[in-house]
Amino acid sequence: FRQVCGPFIQTARWYARPVRRKRKDIPSHLDDLPPTMLKKDYANVPIINSVDDVVRRLLSLEMASQKEKMKIKTQQLVEKVRRSPSDNGSFEVQVAMLTAKIRTYEEHLQRHPKDKSNRRRMLMDIDRRKKLLAYLRRVRYDTFENTCKQLNIQYTLPPPYSRRVTKRWVVKKAFCLKVFQEARKLKAPERLKQRREWQARARAAKE
Repeated sequence: FRQVCGPFIQTARWYARPVRRKRKDIPSHLDDLPPTMLKKDYANVPIINSVDDVVRRLLSLEMASQKEKMKIKTQQLVEKVRRSPSDNGSFEVQVAMLTAKIRTYEEHLQRHPKDKSNRRRMLMDIDRRKKLLAYLRRVRYDTFENTCKQLNIQYTLPPPYSRRVTKRWVVKKAFCLKVFQEARKLKAPERLKQRREWQARARAAKE
């Protein structure tokens, strides 16, 4: 029986595939958008209130793509931090737009962890947002605090720069200081000559 059924069983094993586990539903930052909300391009159209329910459903977020939902989510984040209705390019607005992109990248990478190109784009956007937040923290701290609070951003200070002191580094530093002092001694007569010329010109100008 084993000799007869062996090849067939072996062939079945070759074509057998492992059962794929069902992926868990990953929560999205777009879940709080109501499906009955209209798309961004049709929200302010006056005739939209008189259209049929089927048409209204087609123009709502229930039938919208990820890109159209991202537009509305980005607009909501921008509205939380913008200075005025006409503010479209301040540091706070840029931080809000980058935050929406970063959260989308994070959700995408949870489903596709091997996507290196999108991971690289996310890291670039994170670095850019860190620079903007560092500038706001240095110049306008109250705006920085409000931006982090409204957008739910946890800002961490960069670690202080520390360098490991090695024997080679100590010798190199001592050599550089010695070269600098020798070059300064060689340039001292020339600088003294220039200073005397400036003093002479200043006296001539006074007289």
